[in-house]
Amino acid sequence: MNQNERPGSAPDTLHALHGQFIRVVELYGEMERTPRRFGTDTLMTNTQIHLIEVIGDFNESLGVTELAARKGVTKGAVSQNVKKLKERDLVYQEADPDNQSRTIIKLTDKGRDAYRAHREWHDTADGGFRRFMEEAGEEKRMFLYDTLVKVANFLEKLRES
Repeated sequence: MNQNERPGSAPDTLHALHGQFIRVVELYGEMERTPRRFGTDTLMTNTQIHLIEVIGDFNESLGVTELAARKGVTKGAVSQNVKKLKERDLVYQEADPDNQSRTIIKLTDKGRDAYRAHREWHDTADGGFRRFMEEAGEEKRMFLYDTLVKVANFLEKLRES
């Protein structure tokens, strides 16, 4: 059975699901290790462009704590990536006008270019995945979400053992 062929029986389905899961993990790992330019002259990792995506999606109004919560990572991880993005002139920090003890992360013009290029890629070049997920319906999306939570929990347990 090739990688895109659908399985025909229950044992085939379980085996095929495992194979597709391994394929997704390997492809994602490869993508994570391969920096890209995202419409700029600066190489960025997937982690960094997705941080830029969250900053842009939330109208550049989030601080480190909120970014960490939205990304599901530590504040330290966000701070390290913000520092790298600042060094590459993709983001900057400024005092929150409503709370002077808090800083918010903003995109530079170059950061906005990267944000737009990444959004355009999602809109045109992702093989219709976004449209597929939108058309799948809320019940199927929640099933997939619940499945991914279970997989992530399983992988965390494996990592800890």
